[in-house]
Amino acid sequence: MARTEPRTAANSSQCPVTIEDVDLFSPGAQEHWYDAYPILHAKAPVRRLPGEGALPGTDGFILTKYEDILRVVRDPERFPPGLTTPPRRNADGSLPPMNAMMVSIQSLRPTEELWRAHKSELTDPWVGTGATRHHDMIRAAAAGLIDSWIDRGNVDFVGEFARVLPQIVMANVLGFPHEDIPRMEMWGGAQVMAFVYGKGHRNLLTAEQTSEQMRLLAGFGEYVAGWVEEKRRKPADDMISWLTQVTYPALDRKLTDIEINGIVYAMMIGGLETTQYALAEQAQLFCEDPELYRTVRNDRSKLRGFIEEALRLRSPTQGLSTRTTTRDEVFQGVSVPAGSLLHLRWAAGNRDPEEWECPNDLKLDRKGVTRHLTFSQGSRSCPGSGISRQEQLIAWTLLMDRIETLEYGEGNTFEHQPGIMLGLFRLNLNFTRA
Repeated sequence: MARTEPRTAANSSQCPVTIEDVDLFSPGAQEHWYDAYPILHAKAPVRRLPGEGALPGTDGFILTKYEDILRVVRDPERFPPGLTTPPRRNADGSLPPMNAMMVSIQSLRPTEELWRAHKSELTDPWVGTGATRHHDMIRAAAAGLIDSWIDRGNVDFVGEFARVLPQIVMANVLGFPHEDIPRMEMWGGAQVMAFVYGKGHRNLLTAEQTSEQMRLLAGFGEYVAGWVEEKRRKPADDMISWLTQVTYPALDRKLTDIEINGIVYAMMIGGLETTQYALAEQAQLFCEDPELYRTVRNDRSKLRGFIEEALRLRSPTQGLSTRTTTRDEVFQGVSVPAGSLLHLRWAAGNRDPEEWECPNDLKLDRKGVTRHLTFSQGSRSCPGSGISRQEQLIAWTLLMDRIETLEYGEGNTFEHQPGIMLGLFRLNLNFTRA
């Protein structure tokens, strides 16, 4: 049986033993998240965070039970996402800083009906249900990366494969030249800055961090605007070109430049990180259990099941504070007032023993495994889940074709980045070429 708890850094913070020890957002907490979840399930499945709501005088609440999280994500009108709420003006009447994605949400998808239309008509054809159109492109990108290190017998799996593959794929999908990938990486880092360096469950940045983020994202906006203008003149076979030409049926009009910019922003923020972390965690699961690798390699029909189980066991994004309560609610016997901010802890829900039989085991034949919460559920589920799954499936198909055995290499610290995503800085692997 594979070890299903992530390895932790040697200098990691103290492992929680009691509920008083649990703080999911303290420095170093990411090294012991999976030790904390059983404690929360048993002692505080709904945990109040006093004064941590979105507005003064309100509280935050961490939800860790599968049924509670599912109830919230499937009812966006009763539990509205913060991004669809019109921004509150500052005391001087000015609006807070808004990136292109936030601006486009207000014009393209402010209602549940338009949110569904946006997903089905603008993003699904490229990164959702239509992601299979990229099969050959993804395969070529993955094969090229493997070619660059297959003769060595060792690889920095994060730096030379897991991080780079989604960067190449997203550049191809959007229509950006490969020489601009280093800048894409920089801008992608700026987009997720709050989720990595922000404090608490609200991922709050300092004024200086916010200023630096806005400076970097202004550069990204200018870059995308230049490509939108270019592709309006000379359309190609890529997503940005298509967005400049399409008539959006839900609004019966063409998209504006800022709306296209916002869609591209959303594609970048969701298209780079999740797949990188998923691939790295899957590699670790295989290293922990060589028999698991042999089993899946010899029977590729088990690969999809492995990927879904790995996504459940090692959720790339552990949780987000994205929903608020519009009325008084009760979760697990705990009263949650209207106006509270909910932190949905996907990773804990994916290990809920009341939902999953033997929740800490990796079962290749687990029934209904795609009901995990890693990409959320319902109409607001991740629009790029289709292309992420494609990348993972194709990547491991090619890796298994060319690698017979896989094991940890030298120099691994197993240190995870800060924030709310389960991301290793580095993963050194040794392998035997097939």
